[in-house]
Amino acid sequence: MADVAEVVAELVRQGATLAVAESLTGGLIGAAVTSVPGASRVFRGGVISYATELKQELLGVPAELLRREGAVHPDVAAAMAAGAARVCGARYGLAVTGVAGPEPQDRQPVGTVHVAVSGPDGEVWGRRLSLSGERARIREGTVDEAIDLLASVLRANKGEHSG
Repeated sequence: MADVAEVVAELVRQGATLAVAESLTGGLIGAAVTSVPGASRVFRGGVISYATELKQELLGVPAELLRREGAVHPDVAAAMAAGAARVCGARYGLAVTGVAGPEPQDRQPVGTVHVAVSGPDGEVWGRRLSLSGERARIREGTVDEAIDLLASVLRANKGEHSG
């Protein structure tokens, strides 16, 4: 698993900025990033879009997608990530949407999570998770996996978008 301090350091090295859109984690990713000294150099902010309609209203997730698939879907995570980057003026957007429990949601079982990172040229990377355990464990695991996906994207893009 990637360390959040290493991710912040890599964002600084690349001269890149980050915004987050969080649903089931309720701000835990933003809290993890801002716990790192110097995070203010790269962290622009975020949106906690816990309610489904806020995903559309604040982040621009298409209403038809939400009606058709529900909030727990890879395309919703991708749109949330792009929306966070756009709204906050960041190079990268990181988003999570899923089911922490205790009940299933949008026909998805507890532990189903979608993570997405949007990049500077419109590219999007995603990861589907099937996490187990109690609600707190699912939320913590989501934060770890989201930071890990972002770290992978930053490693892949190292040097491509500096400045």
